[in-house]
Amino acid sequence: MATAQQAPFTAVILAAGQGTRMKSARPKVLHELCGRPMLHYVVDAALAAGASDVVVVVGHGRAEVSAALDKAFSAHGKSVRTALQPEQRGTGDAVRCAMPQLKPSTEAVLILCGDTPLLDPGQLTQLLDALAGASDAPMALLTAQVADPTGYGRMLRDGSGRVIGIREHKDASPEERAITEVNPGVYLARSAFLERALAGLTTDNAQGELYLTDIVAQAAKAGGAAAVVARDAGSLVGINDRAQLAAAEEVLYGRIADRLRRGGVTIRTSARVDAGVAVEADAVIEHAVVLRGQTRVGAGARIDVGSVLTDVVVEAGASVKPYTVASQSSIGAGAQIGPFSHLRPDSQIEADAHIGNFVETKKTVVRKGAKANHLAYLGDGDIGEGANVGAGTIFCNYDGFRKHRTEIGPGAFIGSDSQIVAPVKIGAGAYVATGTTVTRDVPEDALAIGRVKQENKEGYAAKLKARLKDAAKK
Repeated sequence: MATAQQAPFTAVILAAGQGTRMKSARPKVLHELCGRPMLHYVVDAALAAGASDVVVVVGHGRAEVSAALDKAFSAHGKSVRTALQPEQRGTGDAVRCAMPQLKPSTEAVLILCGDTPLLDPGQLTQLLDALAGASDAPMALLTAQVADPTGYGRMLRDGSGRVIGIREHKDASPEERAITEVNPGVYLARSAFLERALAGLTTDNAQGELYLTDIVAQAAKAGGAAAVVARDAGSLVGINDRAQLAAAEEVLYGRIADRLRRGGVTIRTSARVDAGVAVEADAVIEHAVVLRGQTRVGAGARIDVGSVLTDVVVEAGASVKPYTVASQSSIGAGAQIGPFSHLRPDSQIEADAHIGNFVETKKTVVRKGAKANHLAYLGDGDIGEGANVGAGTIFCNYDGFRKHRTEIGPGAFIGSDSQIVAPVKIGAGAYVATGTTVTRDVPEDALAIGRVKQENKEGYAAKLKARLKDAAKK
């Protein structure tokens, strides 16, 4: 028989539990770290280790979990399927439910827990090597040394150091609870042995469940269980509550930051970059920046303090100044955004354009070199190359029923405190005078002016003050 390393193996991931300590209606394995459900990290680790197929055992919230897996993996051609555990009867029962899903060609099964997002694919590869090197052993498993083993199953070894079983914490004697070598729940078993061993499980234990751990004692009697002591026990921790979720997420954020730094990115320690984000060399990610979703940051771009970008493309050399918020938008090469700007979805800011402080855009194209530097709302618009939009300008795009579009031609100048009542077109090179309300199209190179006539009443201010002062005394 070919070794387990050489033969196709299937990963079975246990993800059927409710996770009551999360205090949440959401299935535990769908709680997110760095923008991705914890279960997805486990699937990634299995695929990275070489799994040809992944079966996820679902139960609580199975429709949500299955939908999330389909969207993230199956829709992209990866072999990730689900098996239903109708009733929570223990980890052994969960693996039993997965067995009918195995392909006939599967010679080994890698069993993982869906709540261990820090898994290192390299350690899984070590497990594959261990089983391949122990031709008589029907299975291999990872073990870990921990300072506080409370809650973990304890590894049992005989006088010669061979693994002979696992004792769950609730079933362990005081002497066994003193053992600090624990079972993190990562197993690799030859398929034929696993099927026989699962059939022999009983519920004769403190919890009345089918313990998967009981197959280790069976393996010890059938040729041995090859044990690999994990070099990094921290990567095997499971998530059971919100505190553990937060701690694991900090580890993942640190891994992402280290990877980006190795690629030539400057990233401050308080920045938070999600797993799906890409950042090119020589970009600078400043303190308290949050980059989410599928954000892309180009070479040499700078994302300054406190900015939050979600699904945003930032081209090379762009500058996003402090406390900018942007989502589902694009920022062109050399563009300047902020500080305190808000790019709402479908904003396209082209190369060398400027969006300044307290400017909000939505579904608007700001073309090359155009500027809106202060205090403006630009919604449902197209602003031509080199155009200038003055402070206080508002695109009045919504009539209470429908949205309407504003088009501003190249080189046009929109004076401060202008109201552009859409739908309207302002031609290339046109001027809109300060304080104008534009309600109809403005031709190219024309001046649009619409102000109430100013009237000055000499000496009236003093008379008004006196009148108000007398009224206050009464």
